[in-house]
Amino acid sequence: MLRIVSLQLMATVVAGVIAALLAGWPAMFSAMLGGFCCVIPNGLFALRLFASAQRPGGANPMTFMIGEFIKIALTVALLGATAWLYRDLNWLALICGFIVALKSYIILLFRR
Repeated sequence: MLRIVSLQLMATVVAGVIAALLAGWPAMFSAMLGGFCCVIPNGLFALRLFASAQRPGGANPMTFMIGEFIKIALTVALLGATAWLYRDLNWLALICGFIVALKSYIILLFRR
């Protein structure tokens, strides 16, 4: 899971650099914030899953379901907070950064 989260973070940085080259600083911050709205909940979910797997008895399906619900709720909350607090938001860059981070695991599938 750590490899996926770190790959998502790297993809977010790349998306931010591309957005900066194409549309300037507000687009870069928007793309980075969009990627972080995906990376932060996934990182917390991976950490929670790792911690529950280390306990005696391991992870169970309920732990996974609760973690997934928290991840989705945190993603929506972060996207809402970004839209509400960042005044120079570039919606296209935000959505592109989010999608790039969300789908970056496909790169790991093609590595093997």
